[in-house]
Amino acid sequence: MLTFEMIIVFLGLIGMVTALVLDKMRPGMILFSVTVLFLCFGILTPKEMLEGFSNKGMITVALLFLISEGVRQSGALGQLIKKLLPQGTTSVFKAQARMLPVISFVSAFLNNTPVVVIFAPIIKRWAESIHLPATKFLIPVSYATILGGVCTLIGTSTNLVVDGMILDAGYKGFGMFELGRVGIFIALTGIVYLLLFSSRLLPDVRKDTVGDEHGEADASSFHRVEAVIGARFPGINKRVGILILSVIMVLR
Repeated sequence: MLTFEMIIVFLGLIGMVTALVLDKMRPGMILFSVTVLFLCFGILTPKEMLEGFSNKGMITVALLFLISEGVRQSGALGQLIKKLLPQGTTSVFKAQARMLPVISFVSAFLNNTPVVVIFAPIIKRWAESIHLPATKFLIPVSYATILGGVCTLIGTSTNLVVDGMILDAGYKGFGMFELGRVGIFIALTGIVYLLLFSSRLLPDVRKDTVGDEHGEADASSFHRVEAVIGARFPGINKRVGILILSVIMVLR
């Protein structure tokens, strides 16, 4: 029999998923609002609501983000991928064989997001310079980071959060490389699959970015990019010309 609390939880989860799909609010605000809703109805206690902030896995994730940002700012990963990319004539298979295993190894010790953020633009420019389709590399790079992340405890934030929940339940947590007993085989299988089939399954050119015969792209082929302007943005209620002039004066 459904209780009142069960109905509230069910409706809250449906509302949360709907709000996430509609993308009308930031995901963090949506999740926080649902948590506050459960708190107001007595489904969660204040202690239970705040327990997550003391989770060792969550704290470790936060620290790893700081480390990943430091590595990103240092430029070390950018130099690494530049040395891995062949500069002469090569094939998609050979280039992937050089970069994907290394990217998976790096991702086993860093968060996936900064690895992709650093590698993707460099690989895209490199592919254009040697006249290879960038579409053959970007998705394999993303998948390689995911595959590498399942090999170690700190490879993904999910591993750390689950490990923290296991510790809180009174059980023994995972070792640093314990997940690698299965994860390494999954990563190797995934990389082999990417090497054998990605070049066949991925298109050479994205059709939605190809221009017409005159070299001009149709208006419908462009991707819309939105930016949120903060309340302190100096260009609010100003003409574009005045804003540009102000920027030039500041730079001078």
